[in-house]
Amino acid sequence: MYAVLQETQNKGKQKISWSKKQHLSAPASGSCSKSALIKFYEEQGGQLITNSKRKMENDEDAGSHKKSREEESDPEPHRIRLLSWNIDGLDKDAIKRRTKAVCEIINKENPHVVFLQEVTAKTQPILESNCPAYQIIPGGDEHYYTCMLMKVGQVEVIHHQTLPFPNTSMSRNLLLVQCKIKDENFVLMTSHLESGEKYSEERVAQLQKAFRVMQKSSQSSTVIFGGDLNLRDKEVANIGGPPSGVQDIWEMTGQRPEAAYTWDMSRNDNKLFLVKFKPKLRFDRLYIRGAEPPVIDPVYMELVGIERVAKCGKYPSDHWGLLTHYNIISKVKNVVSKV
Repeated sequence: MYAVLQETQNKGKQKISWSKKQHLSAPASGSCSKSALIKFYEEQGGQLITNSKRKMENDEDAGSHKKSREEESDPEPHRIRLLSWNIDGLDKDAIKRRTKAVCEIINKENPHVVFLQEVTAKTQPILESNCPAYQIIPGGDEHYYTCMLMKVGQVEVIHHQTLPFPNTSMSRNLLLVQCKIKDENFVLMTSHLESGEKYSEERVAQLQKAFRVMQKSSQSSTVIFGGDLNLRDKEVANIGGPPSGVQDIWEMTGQRPEAAYTWDMSRNDNKLFLVKFKPKLRFDRLYIRGAEPPVIDPVYMELVGIERVAKCGKYPSDHWGLLTHYNIISKVKNVVSKV
């Protein structure tokens, strides 16, 4: 995002110092059995994460009891919601107010899973204290990084790890979580792909690696990948589009123009532009590779975070968040779909 600001304004004055250390943790001892799928992830260079933040003292016992209570009262047993959002933790301006506003939106929209990018050591504690219903799984711990938030009692986390992008110059990686949501199997992946037009080649290489992991994942799981991918349409077109079996969720849900541009400087003035041209780009994207047979159906995509934060006058982030709604096919037959 910052690299795009530099390109657009053509100043070259704001130099970003990117850390080159990979956000990887040491493997957890005895953490889980090495299935064929986990072995595949490890072959890609992935390592287990050991510092996920759990929000319950006894995750197994208390989680199972809470799950049964919430399932009984679930007003939408057929529905799964996933939010993806670059929350701009690198911008120090009104950072606490903006991050608390992100938390308020998360709690209001109540997604089962949240993909976050540009989380920092300053914003993660705000997320932890203001989103107590979520388990937080970070994809790093230095400078800025990605996180996943998983709704406690509704998402059962099985395995999580990071996969490196060996040639990144911006400490980018792929955060992967295997889980169950409403008894359905998922592999969830988020990333913040390389920024800036001059890093297009590396960004596309990172995208293709993520696509390969999607394709190699078990056919019994639905795979969803997304985040701030910094993609230009031509970059996706130049590789022939997503590979077989992988689909763009924005396209699947009708290509609504209202949900297209997640980085829209013609509407969002958090960043100051000293040029007339105000870029708007579909940087934030979500892709799906369905299970076999298909388990869920993407039905709707919308933008969140489009209202200013009271008192500070800024939006929660310079990106809009992407909230997506999915129907569980087996549970939707006799239920009127609601969004």
